[in-house]
Amino acid sequence: MKLHILGASCSGVTTLGKALANYLNIPYFDSDAYFWEKTNPPFTTKRNPAVRNQMLETDSLKYDSWIIGGSLLKWDLAIAFDLIVFLYIPHQLRMERLRKRELERYGDIIFTDPTRNQQYNDFLNWAEGYDNNTTQGRTLAAHENWLAQQTCPVLEIRGDYSVEERVEMILEKITSQKSASDARSPIGL
Repeated sequence: MKLHILGASCSGVTTLGKALANYLNIPYFDSDAYFWEKTNPPFTTKRNPAVRNQMLETDSLKYDSWIIGGSLLKWDLAIAFDLIVFLYIPHQLRMERLRKRELERYGDIIFTDPTRNQQYNDFLNWAEGYDNNTTQGRTLAAHENWLAQQTCPVLEIRGDYSVEERVEMILEKITSQKSASDARSPIGL
């Protein structure tokens, strides 16, 4: 099973992806690990798209089943998914979680260091524009348009659900897909 999970920043993609990968005992690939060069502070230098794509394609070819988490808009990958999962949580809740995550991740330096504070505020402003489509790149409209073009099944999970509830929804979808596929297959093949 080749799964792709996406959503806005702090919608729960990474948490869900890691939990589901652990449950299914398959690898989890985070798109940020490919999109961004390793820097200190992190998330400041974008990787060359051709290199990024080759890295992800190479890693994914090593396994029959995996989960890729994060937005892959405009990545132009030669990867086919069996299921795409889209996560959406209410804007205000997502932004509260985002502020909390950034403080837990980086500490007070995001407020006390002028450069880091600017990066933090730029990131919040970018993330703020997801729902009303005023940011560049990853927006709700861009995700919905991309999802509409996909040929594999898409499961949309909209709302504030626990990780366990989300995992259960995905497992139910996988089971129903497998049942439908088995019903279409000739006996003995």
